[in-house]
Amino acid sequence: MAAGGSATDYVQHHLVHASVGEGFWTLHLDTLIVSWVLGLIFLGVFYSVARRASVEAPSGIQTAIEACVEFIDNQTRESFHGPREFVAPLALTIFVWVLLWNLMDLLPVDLFPVLGKLVGIEYVRILPSADMNATFGLSLTVLALIIIYSIKGKGWGGFGKELIHHPFGAHPLLWPANLMLNIVEMIAKPVSLGMRLFGNLYAAEMIFILIALLPIWAQWIPGVAWAIFHILVIPLQAFIFMVLTVVYLSLAYEEH
Repeated sequence: MAAGGSATDYVQHHLVHASVGEGFWTLHLDTLIVSWVLGLIFLGVFYSVARRASVEAPSGIQTAIEACVEFIDNQTRESFHGPREFVAPLALTIFVWVLLWNLMDLLPVDLFPVLGKLVGIEYVRILPSADMNATFGLSLTVLALIIIYSIKGKGWGGFGKELIHHPFGAHPLLWPANLMLNIVEMIAKPVSLGMRLFGNLYAAEMIFILIALLPIWAQWIPGVAWAIFHILVIPLQAFIFMVLTVVYLSLAYEEH
């Protein structure tokens, strides 16, 4: 814990973003910058490995990436039965990007705030998964894809018919209830995706911050124990987000 100030001030300081703007149009610069940097690292590493790929003597990182790609492709094949030219790369991107987001939670909670102060930045928060704007931004993209794949798989007529005929039937008196339930279901999907990822990583971040309130000599045991447990949570949350995205797109594409 940094010297000076109360525990409440310390926690609140670590939960404030470096931002510009006001109200709805506030931009969290730290979330945007970290997300872009991690995305560029992801693209750079995968592109570099693909350019240098070798069948005779694959490197360790090539083997790891090939295993990841094969795993994601198998999961997509099992869940999505339509054309996978876009869905499989989308699933891979979501899994790796969210995984990199989550890995930022393993860095010391005081590292970047201290570095930020050295260059005159008062607030720095480097865990995009604990920013509701990031998780809901990603889930709203999934919502847009759900609508696109619904229209792609069923056509405009089939999409509209499903909205008013499912689940209670095609009688005109049931159309308002069908429409309302389908709209609620459609909204619930991105809300559940965003809230699940945000809630788990926000709670994990809070625990690391609370551990940092302890004296330095007392931080190691709970800190290491929570980090080891959190290593299991990090890929699991990325996997869940990816799988649910593919499942939602599959349900949208198939006729019911």
